[in-house]
Amino acid sequence: MKILSFLFLVFFWLKATSQVIDYATYPVYNGNDLGLTYSKTASVFKLWVPYATNIQLTIYEKGEGGSALQMLRMLPSKNGLWTSTIKGDIKGKFYSFKVFRNNTWYNEVPDPYAKAVGINGKRAMVIDLKETDPVGWAKDNLPSIKANDAIIYELHVRDASEAISSGIKYKGKFLGLTEKGTRNAAGLSTGLDHLRELGVTHIHLLPCFDFNSVDEKDPDAKYNWGYDPLNYNVPEGSYSTDPYNGANRIKEFKTLIQSFHQNGLRVVMDVVYNHTALTETSNFNQLVPGYYYRHDANGKFSNATACNNETASERAMVRKFIIESMKYWVQEYHVDGFRIDLMGVHDIETMNQLSRELNKIKPGILLYGEGWTAGASPLPDDKRALKKNVSKLDHIAVFSDDIRDGIKGSVFVHDEKGFASGKTDNAESVKFGIVASCLHPQVDMTKVNYSKRPYATEPWQTITYCECHDNHVLWDKLAISAKGATVEERKQMQLLALSIVLTSQGISFLHAGTEFLRTKQGVENSFDSPDKINEIDWDLKTKNLDVFNEVKALIAMRKAHPAFRMSTSSAIRKAIYFLPGMQAGVIAYSLKGSIIGDKWKNIRIYFNGTDTQKTVSLGRVGWSSFIVGNAVKNGNCSNDLDLSPYSCTILYQTK
Repeated sequence: MKILSFLFLVFFWLKATSQVIDYATYPVYNGNDLGLTYSKTASVFKLWVPYATNIQLTIYEKGEGGSALQMLRMLPSKNGLWTSTIKGDIKGKFYSFKVFRNNTWYNEVPDPYAKAVGINGKRAMVIDLKETDPVGWAKDNLPSIKANDAIIYELHVRDASEAISSGIKYKGKFLGLTEKGTRNAAGLSTGLDHLRELGVTHIHLLPCFDFNSVDEKDPDAKYNWGYDPLNYNVPEGSYSTDPYNGANRIKEFKTLIQSFHQNGLRVVMDVVYNHTALTETSNFNQLVPGYYYRHDANGKFSNATACNNETASERAMVRKFIIESMKYWVQEYHVDGFRIDLMGVHDIETMNQLSRELNKIKPGILLYGEGWTAGASPLPDDKRALKKNVSKLDHIAVFSDDIRDGIKGSVFVHDEKGFASGKTDNAESVKFGIVASCLHPQVDMTKVNYSKRPYATEPWQTITYCECHDNHVLWDKLAISAKGATVEERKQMQLLALSIVLTSQGISFLHAGTEFLRTKQGVENSFDSPDKINEIDWDLKTKNLDVFNEVKALIAMRKAHPAFRMSTSSAIRKAIYFLPGMQAGVIAYSLKGSIIGDKWKNIRIYFNGTDTQKTVSLGRVGWSSFIVGNAVKNGNCSNDLDLSPYSCTILYQTK
């Protein structure tokens, strides 16, 4: 054994001192037991670190500070694997690793596969995961639904409860979203009760893994969205009531998920595998320098993420890490879906392998991501999970920036209007969004803002939205781009925009608070702005209760009528017919619900994106109204119909 270990060390030293780095030749470890395997009788540590010459495992009493309790030299094995076993029960202890290569000791870091960490994620923690399960966790299960049936609500954990108006006790914490009976000053529901009342199906939580930017010792001192990953397989400590205890944050996040499931809400995790918070000093780079990242022609870290680095998902051990990490969140935390940040950085093959593996665990799991990057990447476009390549992806959807900017104007030109605020030449981009980016003979692709050909093969490949955490919230965008409009006019614009989202095909997506005109005081990207900018003011629900009720009614309508969530593009082409001869700024279409068995046999939808009333002829055939001029109005309509400015009208027939 000593001779074998010596030979491994010699080989690794020779490789480490080589001037040419070919990452494709790095050995691959195929086992599924990297990281810590704990039992009361022994703890087994396995680390993939090819070409190191020495690795030191250090055991500590605490998550920071203090002297080492034990220091062990790990043993090299095949395919870059290093191992160490500590006999006995060391539950509750903390550990980290130091790698020696090229005559240098690298920084001490936790295991990338760590499932628990101490304060600020500097050391991993030995725990028994079974002890982190809340009561009844084994029976926690909320079945998946069809992707096109999903109505997603994007929410930041801290934003939901931080304001005094939330009435929530555990402000900024996972547990805050488990509280029932919370109310604002007027007695209207907030937090969990509000989400249930609104009627959405999925809560998309902005990053909940352990991120780098917030000091867990003083979490209220600084705010961040969390798109700066530190430890991928661990919940964020600033959202827990005790960030020093690694088991606490795990149990509290599981409790949140269990509470959502008990209230019929599925959980989507926003995950960021495209870059790390740190580059040269990241956990990955301290163990295997360079391997986990792409590089440009000059050997420098490439930067398609605009965050100083981009991960190399196409490399075997990076792909392995991403897939195993996301499988872990599904298996251990019962997560129902993932939003993949800057998915266009990742390669198609990794995304497809990921989808297949996750669907084995949770059939119908919801997967979607940003089909773009923030800069150029050395990986060719045809190999990356870009929007234009969505037809190559296996049950993964992409966001439609076409309908987003068609509705409200470009996110890059702040004062640009969209269809909902009076830019009538955006109509074709909105029509393209209505059919969920699929082929439709009545959509003139030459007039669509970004895409000049359909990219979605089926509607469930498209996320239909008009705002998210990035850029201005819709209410602030309208204030900037429609400066001459009154508050009431902007309210109608917002309702029109949300009506387009909730009546269009594809997967509906809403940003938290949009249902009662949430504002961030004009701040565009509030990723590190203070709570006063980011927190949800729940008193706005009282002030804009009419908007909330309208959005709630639209959500209920969408859930009740399959005509608004068709699952095939062929059905869309058969069912949707855009009415010709409309005045400029009016989009009108018929929707044949009878084709897919909807009790509304025929549906008419009118969008007036102008500042003037328009009149359309219905003929003598009778129609029933559901919404007229952005307001729920049940009645009968025939002959001429007035479309108020910036409004949605929905009519139907049951015979």
